[in-house]
Amino acid sequence: MARPKMLKLPEVLEEIGMSRPAFYRMRARGQAPKLIKLPNGHIRVRRSDLDDWWDRHEDEAA
Repeated sequence: MARPKMLKLPEVLEEIGMSRPAFYRMRARGQAPKLIKLPNGHIRVRRSDLDDWWDRHEDEAA
């Protein structure tokens, strides 16, 4: 079974067009995609979680 595609936080920020502080404010409100903290302290986001987040926000805007 293939591992899911994992994105680095800077990649996510670039895709959604948001600064790191704005992203963490959104995360504090519970509105950000799910983050995964690796044992080395790095942050990742599953591609599927980001796609689901986009879908939810598209539905809300419609």
